[in-house]
Amino acid sequence: MNRQRPSPVSVLIVMQDANSSISNHAAYEPNVMKKTDWPIRWDLLLRYRLIEIIALWEGRLTTNHICHAFGIGRQQASKDINTYLREIAPENLTYDRHLKGYVPTRAFRPAVTLGQWREYRDLISRDDDLKQNFEDLDIGLPNTELVRLPGQAGKPEVLRPLIQTIRQNRRADIHWVSLESTRPQADQIEPHSLVCIGSHWFIRTWSEVAGGYANLRVSRLRGEPRLRSTKARHRRDKDAAWQERVAISLRPHSSFSQVQQSVIAEDFGMSDGELTLSVRQALVPLVMAQLPLGVGNEPDPNRPLALIERR
Repeated sequence: MNRQRPSPVSVLIVMQDANSSISNHAAYEPNVMKKTDWPIRWDLLLRYRLIEIIALWEGRLTTNHICHAFGIGRQQASKDINTYLREIAPENLTYDRHLKGYVPTRAFRPAVTLGQWREYRDLISRDDDLKQNFEDLDIGLPNTELVRLPGQAGKPEVLRPLIQTIRQNRRADIHWVSLESTRPQADQIEPHSLVCIGSHWFIRTWSEVAGGYANLRVSRLRGEPRLRSTKARHRRDKDAAWQERVAISLRPHSSFSQVQQSVIAEDFGMSDGELTLSVRQALVPLVMAQLPLGVGNEPDPNRPLALIERR
């Protein structure tokens, strides 16, 4: 008997923080492979990704990085590097006898990563998370300090049923509050996607109370969502605002001098003094709330960006 596989949960990570992942371009063009052309086990894929990230951002990769990160022996780590060079990206690394490690070549082109610095930042973050439980863990990263800002609290008993609802294309009963209405309000929803913007989680869902599609902040749900047996009628493909993308164009705020604007442009990875984000129309208000847009005519180092008005 053939069992139907559950549909994947659509999770959209829009931006990690206002000053880092706004720039969504990569310094390298990654190799794009079809899903059917990628028969790599998950554990191997993680090791290959570590190889690329460490080599690209630290400039030197050794077997110790892989041994410490995955708890494997030096022989297996060496085999992983050789397999990566033989089957994944033969032109990416070369062995430097002076440095006693592998270094990226001028022809380096990401094959299993995007070549974006946030991937190295995420590696540091995961290392820091593990060290909270395993004090002696050392995967060979340099001395780093990760400052964790206050973020949205998430409860497994709330997220679990929401994910099940999305996977199974079902309806659910929830109660939620807002700053305008602090008394829990009952609602029936048909969520189709989880959205992460900065440190906040939302669900994109059909809402009976709203009478249409809405973005609901997960932290403002009260109690545990209750799945219904009825199937969802308002699917993702019917969400017109979700299907349509719009461009948000940014530039350094004009209150800064030309020299300062060039510094800001470099901070955010702009090209010719501009940066364009492609955003789902449904998420534009959420993204705009995260952007450090200047107000007024006085320069504000904490709000150095301005919108480019397109006519």
